[in-house]
Amino acid sequence: MNYRHAYHAGNFGDVLKHATLALVIEHLKQKPAPFRVIDTHAGVGLYELDNGPAEKTEEWRQGIGRLYGPDAKPPPKELVPLLAPYFAAVTAENAPGELRRYPGSPRLARTLMRQQDRLIVNELHPQDGLALKELFARDAQTKVLQLDGWIALKSLLPPKERRGVILVDPPYEQPGELARLAKGLREATSRFPTGIYLLWYPIKDPRVIETFHKAVTALNLQKLLVAELMIRRPRDVTRLNGTGLLMLNPPYRLDGMLAALLPFFASRLGEGPDASHRLIWLTGEPD
Repeated sequence: MNYRHAYHAGNFGDVLKHATLALVIEHLKQKPAPFRVIDTHAGVGLYELDNGPAEKTEEWRQGIGRLYGPDAKPPPKELVPLLAPYFAAVTAENAPGELRRYPGSPRLARTLMRQQDRLIVNELHPQDGLALKELFARDAQTKVLQLDGWIALKSLLPPKERRGVILVDPPYEQPGELARLAKGLREATSRFPTGIYLLWYPIKDPRVIETFHKAVTALNLQKLLVAELMIRRPRDVTRLNGTGLLMLNPPYRLDGMLAALLPFFASRLGEGPDASHRLIWLTGEPD
């Protein structure tokens, strides 16, 4: 599949990915020491929902549109604090009562960062890379690169701050991207083993994902957490049926936060009673 960000901005996969990224950044902000966010496949960073590719697909209407904006039902009160950082980044791009723009991972991270923190965003696609450079022009805290994402994953580590989160969400245009994801994680952790890694993947055929899980488990890395959201039963494995995040070194209590959010995401974003979710530790389950 081709998961170029512009066509899928704000969909259910983005909701899980960006809500989690926002919680990770808030965790890093609990200490005064600076940190770095690295996004290896960044897209354009900010998306117009009523114009361009996102308008054509309208996937956002079944994603962020069901959680935020004039037509959305408010989330349960107990989940408001968990969604607050994510919603704050969306609010920063929209007029009150509107949902016309959606922040991709780069813009979300930049909104939530502090003055001492830094952001590196990388996008190889020529048109998207140019848009990303324009978005962050004259921003001293952000560096924009146009490298192959897998090269960037190796060359940018370790960050000089020795603290940070690395987001890897390739477009899955080529066969074997999940195998490259496992290989990339192995190479990245050899350079920066203590980093927080968020690896996003689409789910069409769950059997393919199980093979991927076995591959990363075989890397013998500690503290591998998986969060998955299925919006439908995967009867047709040619469709995008779900989304997943593989997390290495997740922050303390992130699993509990996701355990609270995932059932809500499944009920609000799913296509009926066949929607499901799971949260599993592949390695290093805490006591």
